[in-house]
Amino acid sequence: MKIVTWNCNGAFRNKFENIIDYNADIYIIQECENPIESQHKKYKEWACNYHWIGDSKNRGLAIFARPDIDLKKLDWSNKYRDHYVKHFLPCTVNNEFDLLAVWTHQNNSPNFGYIGQLWKYLQINKNNLNHTIIAGDFNSNKIWDQWDRWWNHSDVVEELDGIGIESLYHKFMDEQQGEETSHTLYFQRKLEKTYHIDYIFGSQEFCKRLKCLEVGQVDKWLAISDHMPLVCYFE
Repeated sequence: MKIVTWNCNGAFRNKFENIIDYNADIYIIQECENPIESQHKKYKEWACNYHWIGDSKNRGLAIFARPDIDLKKLDWSNKYRDHYVKHFLPCTVNNEFDLLAVWTHQNNSPNFGYIGQLWKYLQINKNNLNHTIIAGDFNSNKIWDQWDRWWNHSDVVEELDGIGIESLYHKFMDEQQGEETSHTLYFQRKLEKTYHIDYIFGSQEFCKRLKCLEVGQVDKWLAISDHMPLVCYFE
């Protein structure tokens, strides 16, 4: 199985034919249009098996799967106390494993923006994360940890590790969080403003089955998006 996550930087209807060259089984796409509300015929025809969430029809989070894959949306809570977190899209794949698509937001939260949203989501749904892949744009990296809060990037990684879920990039590349040599974001599409903020995490069965992992090449993707695709191959 091959899984791709990519923040397309909008207008996915004009870009999806680039990413399908990977011939993946599943694509997790951030900042894409809702296919059912799109006027783009080829995009709608390609998006025959998907789930999508978002605040507007033009920018949301989606999971697209091959037509023969059974993709069902899961009813996991996104409410932490009195606050709804976003964006998180949980689905089950062929009734074999769960896939949690992620595109974290500031979400008008003065204290729990971006990685704080994921921290809250974990507090609600940690018991659901058994045979799970978590993939998407976390908008986070260890380099932005703050000493005086308990929901830093490192805290989220530690919580996931505690339930047997690891970053597949760091496992495959044998690199430490915050010391990544491959970049997934070129901020403002500038080569000197590089960060690693997109991830694929997996529970132990996926760590064992991981065959290869790659990050898209900047000379191919920068003209299309400020983010590079992240691709995992599983046996």
